[in-house]
Amino acid sequence: MHARVRKYGAELQRCRLDAVPVDLGDYHPLKPITVTDSRSRRGGRKGSTSSSSSSSSSVAPDPLSSMLEGTDPLSLFAAASASETPTLSHSSSSVELGRKRRENEEEVGADFEPWSAKRGEILARFTTTEKLSINLFMGSDKNKASSPSSAVSEKVRTRLEELDDLEEGSQRELLNLSQQDYVNRIEELNQSLKEAWSSDQKVKALKIVIQCSKLLSDTSVIQFYPSKFVLITDILDTFGRLVYERIWSMCSDPRPIPDSFSVEDVNDTAKETCLNWFFKIASIRELIPRLYVEAAILKCNRFLNKTGIQETLPRLTAMIRGIGDPLVAVYARAYLCRVGMEVAPHLKDSLNKNFFDLLASFRQIHGDTVQNQLVIQRVEIPVYLTLYSPAIHWILQCVAYRAPDVLLTEMMERCKKLGNNALLLNSVMWAFRPEFVAARATDFIGMIKDCDEAGFPKHLLFGSLGRSLACADPPESERLPILNEAWKVITKVRSPQDYINCAEIWVEFTCRHFTKREVNTVLADIIKHMTPDRAFEDAYPQLQSVMKKILTYFHNFSVLFSMEKFLPFLDMFQKDSVRVEVCKSIMEVFIKHQQEPTRDPVILNALLHVCKTMHDSVNALTVEDEKRSLALLINGFIRMVSFGRDFEQQLSFCVEARATFCNLEPVIIQLIHTVNQLAMETRRVMGGSHSRKTAAFVRACAAYSFITIPSLTSIFSRLHLYLLSGQVALANQCLSQADAFLKAAVSVLPEVPRTISVEGKQRSSEAFLLDFINSFLSTLLVVPDHPEQGVLYLVRGLLNMVQDYTWEDNSDAKVRVYISALPLLAAMSQESYLYTIPKVDSNETLYGGDPKFVAEISRLCETLIGQVLDHLKTLGREEGVRRQGSLAFSLFSTLLAHGDLRNNKLNQLAVNLWNLSHKNGHCDTRTSVRTLEHIKQQAQQPELSHLSDMLLRLSLQSRA
Repeated sequence: MHARVRKYGAELQRCRLDAVPVDLGDYHPLKPITVTDSRSRRGGRKGSTSSSSSSSSSVAPDPLSSMLEGTDPLSLFAAASASETPTLSHSSSSVELGRKRRENEEEVGADFEPWSAKRGEILARFTTTEKLSINLFMGSDKNKASSPSSAVSEKVRTRLEELDDLEEGSQRELLNLSQQDYVNRIEELNQSLKEAWSSDQKVKALKIVIQCSKLLSDTSVIQFYPSKFVLITDILDTFGRLVYERIWSMCSDPRPIPDSFSVEDVNDTAKETCLNWFFKIASIRELIPRLYVEAAILKCNRFLNKTGIQETLPRLTAMIRGIGDPLVAVYARAYLCRVGMEVAPHLKDSLNKNFFDLLASFRQIHGDTVQNQLVIQRVEIPVYLTLYSPAIHWILQCVAYRAPDVLLTEMMERCKKLGNNALLLNSVMWAFRPEFVAARATDFIGMIKDCDEAGFPKHLLFGSLGRSLACADPPESERLPILNEAWKVITKVRSPQDYINCAEIWVEFTCRHFTKREVNTVLADIIKHMTPDRAFEDAYPQLQSVMKKILTYFHNFSVLFSMEKFLPFLDMFQKDSVRVEVCKSIMEVFIKHQQEPTRDPVILNALLHVCKTMHDSVNALTVEDEKRSLALLINGFIRMVSFGRDFEQQLSFCVEARATFCNLEPVIIQLIHTVNQLAMETRRVMGGSHSRKTAAFVRACAAYSFITIPSLTSIFSRLHLYLLSGQVALANQCLSQADAFLKAAVSVLPEVPRTISVEGKQRSSEAFLLDFINSFLSTLLVVPDHPEQGVLYLVRGLLNMVQDYTWEDNSDAKVRVYISALPLLAAMSQESYLYTIPKVDSNETLYGGDPKFVAEISRLCETLIGQVLDHLKTLGREEGVRRQGSLAFSLFSTLLAHGDLRNNKLNQLAVNLWNLSHKNGHCDTRTSVRTLEHIKQQAQQPELSHLSDMLLRLSLQSRA
């Protein structure tokens, strides 16, 4: 092969685009586009009209602009629907808007925490190991069938008798049930309710609901009562929904009625059915089931009259006053408030009345009846008071929702008058808006001080106050006194679990408003309380929360690690899995918020300790995703370490890190990259000067990489890092080191396996290997031959490895490497190389265009072309015509770009390769046409005019 002489500067100039001056009045891509649009829009099914618009412009219509003009299908549909809708008058539309606005005001928004969010917490918190009992109704033996001709009065009498049958029929009491057995029985009743309803046994369904409601009067296992309330009210909710949907469906015949229906939309049959349900419920003899079941279908009042709900709520509120047990009464109020918020949240008077009635009944808690019951069940008063919390929290949440400050202040004052009621005060701080509590934090602290420690621990009250102050800020002048008052109480808590539960809440307040001094004091107190008897082992979730809050507010790691107690606090996380999670959270915050590289020894030592903890957690059982996650965090830390121009210190850090993180290969790879960057930075800072000290340092960097790369298990990581390190060594004029890296890369090639794992899947390594070899070949252009080796020894060594490598069967990879080597050899034969490295003499300088060197290149090219042609012949015999055509065209393109086609033999070879590539019609026609156009343009240059003759001999052939 004879390489054509290249003039790279002239070729680059020809490739540049011509600059065309643009007049300010001409079209510019950033100027607004005037769209020409002439079309007719079809309307809906009735009264369709057409409209057209036009403007003079040669710019094509913008499809996105037309979409914005409303011509998309959805807009057309909306327009069609609008054309069929009668236009409202101004007055009627105003009325409609006013009605919608009132409805929005009456709805509960997303800022109201629903009951469903509290349900699971109550079931998990209020449990028991005592045995429970339940009464199951078995039905009566009486035959109460009635004939279809019965009068209405007879039907009513029969139904009443069926309800009486609940008490007269046989009942079976199940005793000694565990909590789970009890839950299962309740679920069976819920399922029985649904089955009875679906089989049109409405009276049986009502009996089940009444039976379940009766269970709410039983406080024999009082610790379980809140959970029992949750389970039973689930059944009541199901019943209420079934009744409402049944009556609503009766109104929807023949056409559905909207959700916002009025009484006028309800037919007589639906009204009669609805009244019948209320009459059935009114006949229930016992107060508690009658109250609960009527509350369950409260929404059905909408079918009867407009003010039904408004009139019923006060009556049900007053009924609750007849319940003697204060615990049963408070949960009945909670259920009524819950239903009221669902069906009529705007009726605030009933909610407020429930709360004030609750205040009036608080003296019952300390009465003899309750005290005697607690003695019998051996329940302490503090435990008993916590049973009220879910109900009172819920009632206060309903009352305080979007309530004006005047009402909240009145409620607060009434709570003060009760005096010494810690339970109520705790619920107030939970339910009231954080802003309201924060603004009056000092008043609340005064109320907390007045509470009796025996009934309800003060640290729980301060915990509730702290939750509010974590969401809203008190006045600035009051913050330090608030913290001091709170911590006086918290630090005296003896139980480590109670202590950390409260301290965790107030850590956020401390971090939010104070400096590292106060936070350090808090950490010292936590360590003091949690270290004895290794109490921290039972409080890892709370301690993790403390760490998370500190990291949320302290992003300056110099400040963070200068806290005397921060690292001792970190040492309390001694469970490996928890310790690693905490270290990961520290590193995530560091990587996210550290803006500038650091050399602070305090930060580096602390984070090295943190990263080593993560690294040391890796073992044979660690999954790859976890290793990858840890490596990313450690690499983020390594990238943020910089010693400026103290390059030796930076290299020492990398040496230490290599020993510390030896089990994570991605970290070792990152360190090698860091060292290579360090070598290049040294060269940049020194301005290219190559002093003895600089050269020694660069060689030290090269030595670091050379001894580290073999430790990697990934073959392609080794190959790429050998090549990269060799390039860095060349750039720093370290020729012997560069030569060692490149020879090492060549020696590793035979180790490349046929397949490699990529994202957990086995894939052929051939494509990755070809990609690497091409990168390697492009580097060899600037690598000078070793004086003690032969000409082109690295090129020959690479090609010999390629020749001996065991490629896949029916693979053309080896031949493609040979074709890829031809442009390199052609570039090496030029007088001036396409690119060089400053202060590195490439072969263009060493050989100076010596004829023997050029002849050696030509012989090597001839050998490679011969190998390619032999392979093409083999493909012809093996019927691999498609592969043959692709390779032939690839070799043709290489000869066209780099060969001297004035040589007749080479010219004829190019024509033959063109014909071979098109022989069987597998060549892409568009590619062929573009190639011919390129040859035609090239032939217009004087030095390439000979391509005109060759062009006449190239023709397009199609598949027969």
